[in-house]
Amino acid sequence: MEHALVMRNITKTFGGVPVLIDVDFTVGKGEIHALIGENGAGKSTLMNILGGVIPKDKGDIELFGEIEEFHTPAEALAKGIAFVHQELNVVNDLTVYENLFLGHEIRGRFGKLNKAEMIRKTEEVFGRIDVKIDPTAVVRDLQATYKQIIEIAKSVLFNAKLIIMDEPTTSLTQHEVENVFRVMKNLTEQESATIIFISHKLKEVVEFCDTFTVLRNGEVIGTQTTRGEGGDVVDQADIARMMVGRDVINVEVYKERNEGDVLLSVKDIRVDGHVNGISFDLHRGEILGITGLLGDGKEELARTIFGDIRRSAGTMELGGKPIDPRQPAAARGLGIGMLPSNRKENAIIKDLTVAGNMTIVTLPDYRRGFTLVKSREYDAAERYKERLNIKVQDLHHLIGSLSGGNQQKVVLAKWLIAKPDVMLLCNPTQGVDVGAKNEIYNIIMELAELGMGIIVTTGEAAEAARICDRLLVMYHGDLQGELNRQDFSEESIMILSTGGHLH
Repeated sequence: MEHALVMRNITKTFGGVPVLIDVDFTVGKGEIHALIGENGAGKSTLMNILGGVIPKDKGDIELFGEIEEFHTPAEALAKGIAFVHQELNVVNDLTVYENLFLGHEIRGRFGKLNKAEMIRKTEEVFGRIDVKIDPTAVVRDLQATYKQIIEIAKSVLFNAKLIIMDEPTTSLTQHEVENVFRVMKNLTEQESATIIFISHKLKEVVEFCDTFTVLRNGEVIGTQTTRGEGGDVVDQADIARMMVGRDVINVEVYKERNEGDVLLSVKDIRVDGHVNGISFDLHRGEILGITGLLGDGKEELARTIFGDIRRSAGTMELGGKPIDPRQPAAARGLGIGMLPSNRKENAIIKDLTVAGNMTIVTLPDYRRGFTLVKSREYDAAERYKERLNIKVQDLHHLIGSLSGGNQQKVVLAKWLIAKPDVMLLCNPTQGVDVGAKNEIYNIIMELAELGMGIIVTTGEAAEAARICDRLLVMYHGDLQGELNRQDFSEESIMILSTGGHLH
């Protein structure tokens, strides 16, 4: 096979700590090649070197037969390399076509923007990858899958030959994932593009990718195809073992517990256009899952409980007493915590340090009078850094210096420090590798054993099956069904989440 990319002996250190050690990485032309590994394994660093974001210490990059050296992302883009990041870089307040041409606007006479030509070219790009999106739609009104496709469309617009996709499906449902991969297949087959796909979702790797390379602690562990000689799909457990160095997929994390009294009672909660009269009880020590497809209302339901959005009807009780949190601070004061989905927009404060993000909710606990006692704050951050195995060289570093998975652990630590009675976890393992997922699942189990009531919203049936005691399935804002643990199955969950009924 002709090579699109050959990276040889790539080495990179940060502050004397080796991050990449003589990495060799080869990608065939026209293939979808997965780059996988634990958080902090060096995947993003390797791709940032390729994309001109950071310099390498040593090594060579050969792109389509030519030795290249990129100092900026613009130089890499000019040579046909596009980067689709894990956390969407679209501007929600602009239209679709404005996002595509941001920084590369087409102008006519006297420098006036040529809106008609930009819309025409946007439609042309969407036609090339076989998707239908209104170029004049405001991005904030689009589903997450279309925001991701806009990012992909940018690479097509600039005729990228090599597209790096850094966890593009992290926030998407299964249906949306299939839609994105359909677009990716079109890119390789119709546009002759080559795709490097970074993901923690091994199911996607074996289903959609041609080849995968595993990084562990900055070194290449191996490269192989996703299909064996007989056409059999590679076992996900074997890939996970390559990534982590031990068995993680087959490890049992669920633990039987004795549930206590009703902790949180939700009665006929309604949120206009999203939630249609949902009622349920959450017991002490229970892990209650809520699942469904995109737009089913599970996120809005969680946000309503947390006081982030107002309900139009319904009541709530906590510990038998009526509550009506009208803002997150009020919910926090009542003993309710929430890990939101989409950490970049909703959870992290990018201008704060790692420690600052971990202690922001409990900041008053570290004061002496009007003075913040830094040593006390950092002691708390250090304890939870160790407990969650957060990979960070220095807690004083900005949170943006961490990998996505480690950022997610920081957000979780923020609420563990606060010790709420009820914890709402929206996609708690979003962007987290298979090994770290088990660590988070074990922490969730520990919290439940201590009597915390936990609600987990997730679009992954497999995640619900691993940790939940009971599962509510929503469909278009309605509670379509409820499953006890012994009744969990992907088939039952899919039937309910698509509006069907179990017999």
